[in-house]
Amino acid sequence: MHCLVIEDDPVIGGHIVSGLGAAGIDTTLAVNAAQALERSRTGEFDSVVLDRLLPDGNGIDIIRAWRRHGTVPPVLMLSALGSVKDRIEGLESGADDYLAKPFHMAELVARVHAISRRTPQRGSSEQAARSVGRLRLDPSRHAACFGPASVELNRKLYSLLAHLMLHADRLVTRDMLLEHVWGYSFSPGTNIVESNMSRLRTRLQELGIDPILTRRGEGYVLLAGACR
Repeated sequence: MHCLVIEDDPVIGGHIVSGLGAAGIDTTLAVNAAQALERSRTGEFDSVVLDRLLPDGNGIDIIRAWRRHGTVPPVLMLSALGSVKDRIEGLESGADDYLAKPFHMAELVARVHAISRRTPQRGSSEQAARSVGRLRLDPSRHAACFGPASVELNRKLYSLLAHLMLHADRLVTRDMLLEHVWGYSFSPGTNIVESNMSRLRTRLQELGIDPILTRRGEGYVLLAGACR
């Protein structure tokens, strides 16, 4: 396992690198946003530990930059900003998990392992779901396609659509999405599913379709008939 650590504080950065190394996790350290973006272009990582506040930018801006290239790696965001509002903002920006400073190294290691396990594996819904009607997934570009049109999706939206497609015409509950897309066995107490579903609808509407039916209080259904 290889983790990209983005932390400008040399003491905290060294502590994280040492702690992950002791747990058998290889690390690459970046101390600012520019280095983070360069490291992510030149290396493959199973996870990222990302400080939210950096001297030349914001961790949320880094995630948005990754989004523009179509993929967001599994991210654990670290921050001294630990309010509910801050955590929601970090998660909704595309982070897979959020840990407030100060933290215990054992918890950080456990969370890094957890987000790494959420990376799609062969046989997962992202691999199994390829097309419903004329709607199809293009894994090489992390895109959704409908006829000749296509839109690139970030990692979470791609996973969300793949799971809905795998269960086309069947109800997918919020708890199912939290478990299979976010890896949560509990509700995080945020509207993370609803906000990402809204973003996914917007992206699909750019393709000229609106195939997701909301059943209030129950969940969502991707209608195969709307994808013809």
